[in-house]
Amino acid sequence: MVILEHPSPNYDERGRTIDMVVLHYTGMQSAAAARDRLCDPAAKVSAHYLVDEDGTVIRLVAEARRAWHAGVSFWQGATDINARSIGIEIVNPGHEFGYRPFPATQMAAVERLLAEMLARHEIAPARVVGHSDVAPSRKQDPGELFDWQRLAARG
Repeated sequence: MVILEHPSPNYDERGRTIDMVVLHYTGMQSAAAARDRLCDPAAKVSAHYLVDEDGTVIRLVAEARRAWHAGVSFWQGATDINARSIGIEIVNPGHEFGYRPFPATQMAAVERLLAEMLARHEIAPARVVGHSDVAPSRKQDPGELFDWQRLAARG
């Protein structure tokens, strides 16, 4: 898998072992707008990867670093989900800008990225969650149109 590099300055030291992945949608009008925001020092947000609708994968933050993607969050009694997770932003305008299904090419890229990542970090598939799972009172992404069944069928 070819991964392009577009480093974000928005990260710090992880300080924990990676044991989960959080999937997001970008919720912005374009991939370029999402990339720019995730790399804007004033925004203070980032993710490890950005997956465009055409399947292009961009690494924004090295996996060894703590990206700032989950915000105030919790999962199975743990807080500071950013410290223990890899964040993947999936380009989609989201509920605010015309939410739509995720293209098959994009889903295939997410599947390949996850397969490599889960193997590399020995993450159980059940620990791949949505932003809405770790921040249910404030987030709804990746949303009801994200194809969780397809993802599960591919392991």
